[in-house]
Amino acid sequence: MPAYLPFTGVRTSQHPNLSPMENQRFIIHIDMDAFFASVEQMDNPKTAGRPLIVGGNPQGRGVVAACSYEARKFGIHSAMSAANALKLCPHALFIRPRKDRYHEVSTQVMNIFKNCAPLVEPLSLDEAFLDISADHANLPAAVRTTEQIRSRIFHEVGLTCSAGVSYNKFLAKVASDINKPDGLTVIPVEEAKDFLASLAIGKFYGVGKVTEKKMHSLGVRTGQDLLRFQKIELERFFGKAGAFFYDIAKGIDNRPVQSRQERKSIGSETTLQTDILELQQVDEVLEKLSLKVEHALQAKGCSGSTITLKVRYHDFTTVTRSLTFPTPLSKADEIMSHVPKLLRTTEAGKTKIRLLGLTLSNLTDRSQRMPRQLNLPFS
Repeated sequence: MPAYLPFTGVRTSQHPNLSPMENQRFIIHIDMDAFFASVEQMDNPKTAGRPLIVGGNPQGRGVVAACSYEARKFGIHSAMSAANALKLCPHALFIRPRKDRYHEVSTQVMNIFKNCAPLVEPLSLDEAFLDISADHANLPAAVRTTEQIRSRIFHEVGLTCSAGVSYNKFLAKVASDINKPDGLTVIPVEEAKDFLASLAIGKFYGVGKVTEKKMHSLGVRTGQDLLRFQKIELERFFGKAGAFFYDIAKGIDNRPVQSRQERKSIGSETTLQTDILELQQVDEVLEKLSLKVEHALQAKGCSGSTITLKVRYHDFTTVTRSLTFPTPLSKADEIMSHVPKLLRTTEAGKTKIRLLGLTLSNLTDRSQRMPRQLNLPFS
């Protein structure tokens, strides 16, 4: 595998070996390092260097929302039960999330992005795509700007981040994860083919654990293996995602960086105080969630064409089931009328459940007559 310019620290350098590429897109993906945990360590220096977990009560049914890199060394990760995290690291420091503080710091970071790039697409509080093509004539200039952004975040906010730079969103996203934490990885267009060919399929963004397992069953373990399949074959195995996999294996991703992010979904979920088994209990919880979704839809003035049910069983196995309709829904009773069909495709009533969620997506402004499909990025 070629050297993809790993970078650590906050210094600025020229990278003279990068070849200029005129008329090329320059996309940056920046991901803050262990954001929630890093904010806590920044605000309380006494916690620096300690395994720190942001989440719920480990004595109850709390879940890990985020953890420091020191905690990750013990095998702790987000969405793990806090009780299991405590078993893995008994001396870990547990801190309750401070959402307002994370939003405050996120605003600082996003303002730096907007000050440095004409197009910024936030993906969450701690990551975003930046398109700096309009202001940069070549890749070395784009890399220098990325280093300057990282330096500003470090000096003005006090946190580190990891970044990826390439000619499309997919490669930039993958690149940002290669040298975490506090790293910069650059994938020039002329090196993308070799990079993707040797990349493990599980590292392809959009390939989760279930898809990775299916890929392995097909003999696909690297990007090179993926190239053996025709587009129609991948669509047969993976549905619409198959076309995406076909393109990205070749380094093709023409999705633009969109500054105005439309809301992709509205939902509500709850972790139950005790695991439940009876379907009547499940229905009662889902009715409450459907009312919350209805109120949120009313507040946003929209409706949705796709219902997604989320079920997490007592062993933390999580499944989602979805249905899409030609007419958008906005009322709780409309949502609940379709829930039984979704539940029948799960283990509800047979296996104890610890979490339930309902989400409406493919959102439509109710002022419009016809629903419109939102562009959902693989990010």
